[in-house]
Amino acid sequence: MIEFDDRYGIGDFDISLLESIKNSLTDSSLELIFVNSKDMQELNKNFRQKDKTTDVLSFPLDFMDGLPLGSIVINIELAKENSNYFKHSLEDEISLMFIHGLLHLIGYDHEEDDGQMREKEKEMIQKFNLPDSLIIRSNT
Repeated sequence: MIEFDDRYGIGDFDISLLESIKNSLTDSSLELIFVNSKDMQELNKNFRQKDKTTDVLSFPLDFMDGLPLGSIVINIELAKENSNYFKHSLEDEISLMFIHGLLHLIGYDHEEDDGQMREKEKEMIQKFNLPDSLIIRSNT
């Protein structure tokens, strides 16, 4: 289950694709929060000491049976910009950000691994027929 908190005010957003993505990787529940760039910058500053906005942040909880994995926070303003820039749908961009955040929640870390997260992201993108991943875009 995904507990959805739309702090941005995107309106009607169907999270069924995100539920399918989550269910393909984990049975655990999680929280999904949509925010604006200003709020994301504040989170990034407070939790990562980076005073700039970003696209997605993950906040894992210590694993305990029955508790959610944690929270994924997505910057909807940046998602809209990216979907326009890369010429794909907002739903696709949110799905890419969600996959990236979810992989961090389940233990992947592209900043420290030997490409395992990139490979898993690629696998998920192909499985759900999505455009290039965040890692691939940042490495080109």
